[in-house]
Amino acid sequence: MRLGAAAVVGVLLWLLTGAMLPRGCVADSCSWFVTGDPVVALGCLTAVAWRRRFPVPVALAVAVASAASALASGAALLAIGSLAARRRPAEIAPVVAAFVVAPLFTTGLYPVERPPGAPWIQLSLQLLAAGFAVATGWAVGARRAEVLSLRERARSAEREQAALADRARVLERNRIASEMHDSLAHRISLVALQAGALDHRPDLPDEERAVLVRGIADGSYRALEDLRDVLGVLRAEQPDRPEPPRPSYGSVPALVDDARASGMDVTLTVDTTGEPPGEVGEVCYRVVREALTNAAKHAPGAPVLIALDGEPGGTLGVAVRNGPAARRRTGPPASGYGLPGLAERVRAVGGTVGHDPAPDGGFALTARLPWPDEAERRAGPDEPERQVWTDEPDRTAGPDEPARPPRPDGEPTEPPRPEDQPERRL
Repeated sequence: MRLGAAAVVGVLLWLLTGAMLPRGCVADSCSWFVTGDPVVALGCLTAVAWRRRFPVPVALAVAVASAASALASGAALLAIGSLAARRRPAEIAPVVAAFVVAPLFTTGLYPVERPPGAPWIQLSLQLLAAGFAVATGWAVGARRAEVLSLRERARSAEREQAALADRARVLERNRIASEMHDSLAHRISLVALQAGALDHRPDLPDEERAVLVRGIADGSYRALEDLRDVLGVLRAEQPDRPEPPRPSYGSVPALVDDARASGMDVTLTVDTTGEPPGEVGEVCYRVVREALTNAAKHAPGAPVLIALDGEPGGTLGVAVRNGPAARRRTGPPASGYGLPGLAERVRAVGGTVGHDPAPDGGFALTARLPWPDEAERRAGPDEPERQVWTDEPDRTAGPDEPARPPRPDGEPTEPPRPEDQPERRL
């Protein structure tokens, strides 16, 4: 298309030059116009096809040759514009100078009557044509550079988006794996503990045996429910399925009751003032659950002591200690993800965690979690989950636990005192 446009421009200038020649000179003194001029133009058009591989030599040669061929003027303008698209002034300047000056040495090829001052007029016209070609080529080059930049930015954005999506998938898989480990490992450990009791105590009365069998069935059913909840969130055909409810500090007594029902000897001591906010309470629940799971797997029959202490504005202390195993048996295989995952959760809320063997052969797991007071929680607009008092009734309270009163007129009410919660002082 560009070569065709250059040929059309050259033909128009060639015809204009022919109209300026004297009558009858074509057969006499103007033979160059019908012989040499078209041959040079054909060579220039052929050379212009190589302008992208050899931009400077082709543009310079065509600019000089166009001085001897009006038909080659279009090819010269195309070569200059293509060179200007590279936007390198050091290359453009000599080619434009050759295009403007060279026609002054070929005036004898066309016997045209020239008015006074014709050389300056010719220079001005040549310079104007070259300037138009350079401006057009420069604009085309700028547009190409902009398009390339936009494409590169689009590719970079796509790569960044793909990397973010991959990272989000990895984080989500890790979160789901952690949830499944925390929940299923605890349920299955309790089931294994009850099954071990049945295996090692063949002399159990029928009533106790029936209790253990019901506990195994109930634990297996709950493990299946937890697995179904997690898998239900993952199913693509149910994207709006709500996630399972998050554990909380108020669920710790129920967790201890489940462990006792499974045959564990668990003692819970609570010495806290009020209730920690949601995120801290959730981590506290997970610390206790991981400790109970490890005790059921590695120290079956050992007594477990759980102590919770702290107050708002300080820290929440969680200490779980179990004695040595009362009996030796082959327990469930250890995954190795429990304590490292728990340490990540504790560090995420700014706490610390420690676990060491006890002198008597048992094991101790401790954690210190920051417990911001009401003013600190109100000062954090980006942490709505840590707000304890809401206008909604307390849905985390147990059936026998008094619910927290709603907030009247935007003012927080006094949190319940420990002595008002006798079920937590076990």
